[in-house]
Amino acid sequence: MHEASIALSLLDIVTQKCREEGYNRVNSIRVRIGRASGVLPEALSFAFDALKIDTIAKDAELLIESVSLGGVCSDCGRSFEVDDPIVLNCPECLSPSFRIERGFEMEMLEMDVS
Repeated sequence: MHEASIALSLLDIVTQKCREEGYNRVNSIRVRIGRASGVLPEALSFAFDALKIDTIAKDAELLIESVSLGGVCSDCGRSFEVDDPIVLNCPECLSPSFRIERGFEMEMLEMDVS
């Protein structure tokens, strides 16, 4: 379950940043996770809740923004977006030639602190 190590990294980052800036409480953390990143949002939330207990983020909410998989077909030129984490062909023309442009994201967007 690599979601636990991701949650631990998030907590380490926000704890360090809060200490540097003089804050002592994290209210929320907002992250963006792509559907093809290999990260399960439910597992990440569960790990975050389990690991935050003895930290300055003990009352924090983890807000997860999901990013669909999307790309551009090399044959028909159309942009597409799908909810599945795997794409085998263009959903428009069924060509197997396409370029994935989004859906692998895993980034922390912001944190609300006090």
